Amino acid sequence: MADRPEGAASDTADADGPLRREAKGLLLGFVGVAIFSLTLPATRIAVVDFTPVMIGLGRAILAAAVAATILLATHQRLPRRGEWRSLVVVALGVVLGFPLLSAWAMQTVPAAHGGVVLGILPLATTLAAAVLLRERPSAAFWLVALVGGGAVVAFSLLRGGGSIGPGHLALLASVACAAIGYAEGARLTRTLGGWQVICWALVIAAPFLAVPVGLSLAEHGMQGSPASWGAFLYVALFSQLLGFFAWNRGLAIGGVSRVSQVQLLQTFLTIFASAVLLGEAVDAITLGFAVFVVASVALGRRMPVR
Repeated sequence: MADRPEGAASDTADADGPLRREAKGLLLGFVGVAIFSLTLPATRIAVVDFTPVMIGLGRAILAAAVAATILLATHQRLPRRGEWRSLVVVALGVVLGFPLLSAWAMQTVPAAHGGVVLGILPLATTLAAAVLLRERPSAAFWLVALVGGGAVVAFSLLRGGGSIGPGHLALLASVACAAIGYAEGARLTRTLGGWQVICWALVIAAPFLAVPVGLSLAEHGMQGSPASWGAFLYVALFSQLLGFFAWNRGLAIGGVSRVSQVQLLQTFLTIFASAVLLGEAVDAITLGFAVFVVASVALGRRMPVR
């Protein structure tokens, strides 16, 4: 039935056993990561013609229109009283904070470098899950995650000549926003459903984003190349909406701490996409840091999470 959340405990996936649930969660998480991996390269293309406000917030308005249509067409129930607060947290994290900050950063930071910086996101998501969802990663898990996260910070310092520039700081701030939104979205998925969470978050955020987007359009217009418009449509429909269908579901059934580690693969995928789509040079240092960070996925997979 439409009112039955797809993330509910009674879902048939819950009857598959812990290992099968985890495998399914990891697979769905990878699908989401594959979609998200093109976000920074696409944003980098779009900022050539559009402002960060247009890209970061305007994409949410377009995605919200599609989300509202889906919610109405499938006759979804309204969120309950206790779910509205969580939806606000999700909206602040993944509809407002991450898109705007990452779009601003892409004006100065190469997408390949940004992909490495975002490698710290699984660690941040695990921390958010420990606080919000009471997941308890083992000491060994934390050690592996900290090593991977430390490598990302070291890379940022190396590329910044010993200091972290405004673009890298904006990316790190966007990581914090996304981590909180991911963890809270995973918790809400258990009662509201995976894709319903991002749809409702977009719908409630859209009215508040309309003013800054309207002002940006009035000042800068909507002139853009076909490439810029194509990139904008991708971040609006895929990065901001469809990717979360798989990602939220994967986090909910596979565990936030465990599935979030799959996002380390996004680093490599983003670097590859940056080279193909933008022609960015990938030097040995960038690739070396990426391989090192990605290698922690295999180790993190083996560490217990309660």
